[in-house]
Amino acid sequence: MPHLIIEYTDNLKEETNIPLLLEKVNNALLSHSNLIPIGGLRSRAIELKDYRVADGSEDDAFVHATLKLGSGRSEEAKKALCDDLFQAIKDHFADIYEKRYLALSLELFEFTAPTYKLNNIHTRYKR
Repeated sequence: MPHLIIEYTDNLKEETNIPLLLEKVNNALLSHSNLIPIGGLRSRAIELKDYRVADGSEDDAFVHATLKLGSGRSEEAKKALCDDLFQAIKDHFADIYEKRYLALSLELFEFTAPTYKLNNIHTRYKR
């Protein structure tokens, strides 16, 4: 934990560099090292082929990011984290946003129930 899932419409694939986006969002998250444990961070992008935006009459596009976090962070810390993350997303898509219809969104999901996980990646960063 945390997990970042970015869904994007396939009509953006030729216009942007998704691996670079993942690098940028990871850097934004890891800049909050007091909140984001490096060994727990997982980011992925999912290309959507089946979708409909608005009334379907245009070649509209969207990017929706979901950040999943365990509980225990302050509201101020979560806001700062999400502000930086969303800014990284907006910056990445700024040129495309100026050229075509595009919706960008980010939601934060905070686990309130226990999660089940096993992860030995943390040990590499504790050495």
